[in-house]
Amino acid sequence: MKLEKILAIAGKPGLYLLQVQTRSGFVAESLLDGKKITVGLRSNVSLLSEISMYTNTEEKPLVEVMRNIAIKESEGPAISHKEENATLLAYFEEILPEYDRDRVYPSDVKKVINWYNILQAKGMVSKEVPVKEEEVAKEEVVKEEVAKEEQTPEVMQVKEKKAVAKEKKAPKK
Repeated sequence: MKLEKILAIAGKPGLYLLQVQTRSGFVAESLLDGKKITVGLRSNVSLLSEISMYTNTEEKPLVEVMRNIAIKESEGPAISHKEENATLLAYFEEILPEYDRDRVYPSDVKKVINWYNILQAKGMVSKEVPVKEEEVAKEEVVKEEVAKEEQTPEVMQVKEKKAVAKEKKAPKK
């Protein structure tokens, strides 16, 4: 689940996908209706990848909370964010049992469930463990280094010798 370019803009409903950065702000596309809007630098904007939920021991990143919902719902839609507060809190307790009941309000739970349902409708939720881009980049560098090592003259000579030996062993028709 990639939340790096997903935004919540104060005073605007739903979620937005960051499109282009401009001198005076940026352009974002609504995930609800697909309309593009310009957002000034003075607007209160939050990246979903930077949001965390309070627990009794630490803060859990929102991506982990969303992943827990995706696992519970088999990547299907969650309950409606318009349910009664007691129902929403009971549902949220199943997802994140250790959430801090003093600092996480029903309005926070409503937002998370609403955001999950918006992302789910766009096919942007996943049960997979999120892989950081840095880790992917490191894996690619390692693969490139291995590929370079395989192209050294010594390795090429060994490969040629193996190929010649294989040809000699192959039965002639």
